[in-house]
Amino acid sequence: MPLPAALFDEMLDHARALPGAEYDVKWGGTRVVSIGGKMFLVCGEAGISYKVDDGDFLALSGLPGMRPAPYLARARWVQVVSLEALAPDDIRRGIERSRELVLGKLPKAQRQAWS
Repeated sequence: MPLPAALFDEMLDHARALPGAEYDVKWGGTRVVSIGGKMFLVCGEAGISYKVDDGDFLALSGLPGMRPAPYLARARWVQVVSLEALAPDDIRRGIERSRELVLGKLPKAQRQAWS
């Protein structure tokens, strides 16, 4: 079962409401949310992608409805393509964790401004 269109908007709204979030459209229509110029959420035609903890990558990317995110898997990103394994609340928590992971890699001044 593919992701409902309304879920994309709901997850984008959630991500955009997080402190320091910046919204942009890239690559001919892919919707992206970043912090400090670094992406933490990508919503494209194929699904919703976000960064995960290194230790969770293999387990999450192997769940039904999940896969390694194209072009971003080496950076430990997963893509949600259906709601078989994760509920919307799980995806929201994943997006929040993705933001934290990306924020943790930013310079200290930026981290402090958005923590």
